[in-house]
Amino acid sequence: MAWTCTGATNAELIANMGRFGLINSERIQAAMSKVDRANYVRHRSGAYEDSPQYIGHGATISAPHMHAHALESLLPFLHPGARVLDVGSGSGYLTAVLHHLVSAEHGTTGTVVGIEHIPELVGWSMENLRRDGLEAAVNDGHIKIVVGDGRQGYPSVGPYDVIHVGAAAPTMPAALVEQLACPGRMFIPIGKAQQAIVQVDKDGEGKVTQRELFGVMTERNRLESTAGEGQEWVLSTTVRKD
Repeated sequence: MAWTCTGATNAELIANMGRFGLINSERIQAAMSKVDRANYVRHRSGAYEDSPQYIGHGATISAPHMHAHALESLLPFLHPGARVLDVGSGSGYLTAVLHHLVSAEHGTTGTVVGIEHIPELVGWSMENLRRDGLEAAVNDGHIKIVVGDGRQGYPSVGPYDVIHVGAAAPTMPAALVEQLACPGRMFIPIGKAQQAIVQVDKDGEGKVTQRELFGVMTERNRLESTAGEGQEWVLSTTVRKD
């Protein structure tokens, strides 16, 4: 069903993902409808394609169906007032959607931290968020975008009810598991030659369980600025059809 969800508009893209069963929650549909993907891509002509889009500096924005999968998995923990860490925040698109999911219209507003290792993308994503009407959320600290090595998380704002990771790590990052709240959930691609999405749950007593959800195809990207010599993550892009 990947790529078949492509639409001519943001609304049509979201409706198609609902029609193919990728979005089952009205909350997710409403949150994604508030964020225009055209504000988070380099070329607006491809904004509503259900495929990864290159955003510069060796990075991509994941396909919309990947974002839908992530949101459906994380939804039980995305309540108003929740704290969320978005690792590999890139263009800021999913950070924006997550903000809407943890913010009540007339009530508690959560905190979403996007961490990205490429400084140029951090600056660009801040511009994107402001262009998309989220300047107040950025100014008030409800959305934070920081430069850093996402594998180490961002402990000063944690623990996090939700951690979303957009780039595959070869092994499970212990620091991210540590920064999950009790209870909390993480959605992360893991692997080298082949990658799989793993859902990590931590219960109220701190017990951690892992469940593989599905395989993904990915694109390699070396993290020269913060990862250290010889270390790399890979950018996850789309569901793998085995």
